[in-house]
Amino acid sequence: MSKVILGLSGALTHDPSAALYIDDKLIAAAEEERFIRDKHAKNRLPLESARFCLEFAGIQPRDVDIVAFPFAAIGLDRPERWHFAKRYWYAPDRALMALVNGNRHYRRNVANVRETLAQLGIRWETVAFVPVEHHLAHASSAYHLSGFKGRTAILGIDGKGEYATTFFGYGENGEIHKIKEFYDPDSLGGLYGALTEYLGFEMLDGEFKVMGMAPYGDPRKYDFSRLARFENGELRVNTRLVNTVGWRRYKENGKGYYFSPKLIDWLGPKRQGDNADEPYIDYAACVQQLFEDLALQMIDYYLKDVLAETGQLCFAGGSALNVKLNQRIMALPYVKQLFVQPAASDAGTALGAASYAAHLAGIAVEPLHHVYLGPKYCTDQCIAACEAHPERPQWQRPADVCAATAQLLAEGNPVAWFQGRMEFGPRALGCRSILGCPSVAGVADRINAQIKYRERWRPFCPSLLDRIAPEVLQTDHPAPYMTFTFDVHPAWKDRIPEVVHQDGTSRAHVVEQATNPRYYALIEQLEKLTGNAVVLNTSLNRRGEPMVCSPEDALNMFYGSDLEYLVLEDILVTKAEKNG
Repeated sequence: MSKVILGLSGALTHDPSAALYIDDKLIAAAEEERFIRDKHAKNRLPLESARFCLEFAGIQPRDVDIVAFPFAAIGLDRPERWHFAKRYWYAPDRALMALVNGNRHYRRNVANVRETLAQLGIRWETVAFVPVEHHLAHASSAYHLSGFKGRTAILGIDGKGEYATTFFGYGENGEIHKIKEFYDPDSLGGLYGALTEYLGFEMLDGEFKVMGMAPYGDPRKYDFSRLARFENGELRVNTRLVNTVGWRRYKENGKGYYFSPKLIDWLGPKRQGDNADEPYIDYAACVQQLFEDLALQMIDYYLKDVLAETGQLCFAGGSALNVKLNQRIMALPYVKQLFVQPAASDAGTALGAASYAAHLAGIAVEPLHHVYLGPKYCTDQCIAACEAHPERPQWQRPADVCAATAQLLAEGNPVAWFQGRMEFGPRALGCRSILGCPSVAGVADRINAQIKYRERWRPFCPSLLDRIAPEVLQTDHPAPYMTFTFDVHPAWKDRIPEVVHQDGTSRAHVVEQATNPRYYALIEQLEKLTGNAVVLNTSLNRRGEPMVCSPEDALNMFYGSDLEYLVLEDILVTKAEKNG
């Protein structure tokens, strides 16, 4: 009898998602934001994403055996709540609440899960509900899906879960062993998020922008060490400056931020606007450097002995999407292979909770093969979407859609590319992408200014074929999910300048024919025309919007930008005015 396991996330009021296992096989996973068209889907339940997973798998509500959720009750006999209360002494209401009613968020989450299941037609009485500690869910999403054999080091860094902010452990024979955790407010992810706000961006979304801004600055210009320190195995964040609550927070136009007025006194006014200028580019470089240095010190302290055995490290949590940190981790002499769970932020905890519940049920889930786990649409559905769209787009069916698209790219045109199953996680990996030719000067600026409507200094990523990746990236380390940066070989920097960042690196996506044959074929066609088996790849969305999910979403984005070409499965779509 098959075991059906539904994982749900959204424990921290953002990034709800759903993932579905049938026995050891991951059948479907998707973020709620894609269906409701609301970035991060704050304060929403994973209703539509769960509904999709069940429908895609052909599962009836009565067939669900286990519902897993990445948030658990934390007892008063554990150190988390006491640490929180001690460190937040200046906010006595919060400190006291942690001690006398410290599981109120857990109870709220259980009520939300019950509401979601009721709307899906799943009876609470008929399923086993498995709450999984938040960082254990992150750990499971990385370790159980890595495919690593033998003892494996596990790292988790994010803002916070129930109370924990950082996880060090190891996996062996399917079991996860905890070595050490740090607790709120001592959070490296929280510190980075606070500086993200100071630098003028939104938390949850702007951390990537800080990382992209950092290479333009000089990390030696300012000493940021007063923000946090790691000594004698303990991380301590300076809550007089960052990770603040209550009256310590800086407030502007009625909004409170996760840093204090003392940070403004030290560094000057909060950044405004879209320009990357001094001193803010230097501040970005400094916080990125501090973040990397502290993370590496913690890895060395807690995981070096484990890594000395096999060199295998798994990493999840929102901070695992910091690709510059990941590059430095890979450079550590005792790290041989790094697996970063591609949906590493809280959306991926649905996957982690489900995989951990499977482990508890005696099921060893299979390694992650790809993240093409969302909805798919056939060509007839794409044509129907065109026919129904109020703008009446024109479309044609090329004899070879890959060759036709490659020709448009080689001529310097950006092309929206909508194919197959939607990606799970924040990276477009060739199914919901905007593409460009990386050897065409100015194509990146054009996409930023006229299509994505985002900051001009934001970098773009290359998708490149696996057979040339070792030459371009100077390593054969696997990179299927765009979770690492690599130093681009000097001979390639001038060949693909539009996807090489300010510091000479690229956040690369290595494409394999087995997992995405059509995207592979497209890049092969582009190679015939340009000599480079590389394409510029960015997500199919505009600034502040989720990645598109359906053909209708793609058409709306198409008409809301200066895009001229959109490929929907087997058809090439253009705007009516393009053809007179």
